[in-house]
Amino acid sequence: MGCGNNDLFGGFSDDENCVCQVLRAIKDIQDAATDDDCDCPTNCFMEPMGALVNPAKRINADTRVFVLKTKDGSPFHAFFTGNEDACVSIFFRVEEIFDNCCATLRVLVPLKKQEGSNQNKFKPVDLVGDKGGINLGKVCEATRFAASEDCITVDLSCFCAVQCITDCDLGICED
Repeated sequence: MGCGNNDLFGGFSDDENCVCQVLRAIKDIQDAATDDDCDCPTNCFMEPMGALVNPAKRINADTRVFVLKTKDGSPFHAFFTGNEDACVSIFFRVEEIFDNCCATLRVLVPLKKQEGSNQNKFKPVDLVGDKGGINLGKVCEATRFAASEDCITVDLSCFCAVQCITDCDLGICED
């Protein structure tokens, strides 16, 4: 069962998980984008890099930010370290895909503009709700992202959906 884009991005096999296909495509787009148009402005297969922000104008971007959804529809989350204001994120960058649809994902820090700041200062968004789960109301506060030093390895067959959020430049070093 495929995602309907098997002809794009190298012709994925029909037995490969849909989420795995999408993350392989995102990784390819992050590595080397080409000019293609797409109908949906937030389609994860949209090229070139930066097209999710402005399809008519390519921006300098090295990351396609995405969210994974579990089988019950809730956003998958992971922890990041080194911050006192927040430590949980639902936003990721694909770093590597290997073996039978396993992936290394970088946890991205969701940021919002700091209140009372006339400058472009941003602080992490605390996504944790009162009962310990993800507060979906706070998710929309994230307007920027920063790369954390934390990565997580996941089995992509455990997810039912992937939603691309935006393209941004995180200054990720290339090999």
